[in-house]
Amino acid sequence: MKRKLFLFLGAGLLVFGTISAEAHHSIVGTYDAEKEITLEGEMVLLLYRNPHAFVQINVPDENGVMQRWAVEWGGAARLGTQGVTRDTFKPGDKVIIAGNPSRTPGERRMKMNTLHRPSDGFAWGFRPGEIVD
Repeated sequence: MKRKLFLFLGAGLLVFGTISAEAHHSIVGTYDAEKEITLEGEMVLLLYRNPHAFVQINVPDENGVMQRWAVEWGGAARLGTQGVTRDTFKPGDKVIIAGNPSRTPGERRMKMNTLHRPSDGFAWGFRPGEIVD
């Protein structure tokens, strides 16, 4: 009986351990750390959550057509200690974001390295500890 219980618990840990490991992806595997791009656009949405927050911005492409980009940021818990809250950004805020693009060609997604809002000088990613990991 103890052996069956041990096997059952072991199988459960294996399954659930695999699921949680899959849920948190590798930054290095997802984004190209050798490249950095800068996007200038308008804030659409801030998804303030853990383990990573996301910002969505509309950015005009080379033909002036708006393209929505998803930008991965740090987790809400960490951002909160750095002065970023759910209310820090509003739709329509103009922002300049630099970061590493997706390794998947054509995917409009990046990891944030720095963010600047020119209207009030708000900036993130320029002080020690303000990194996405």
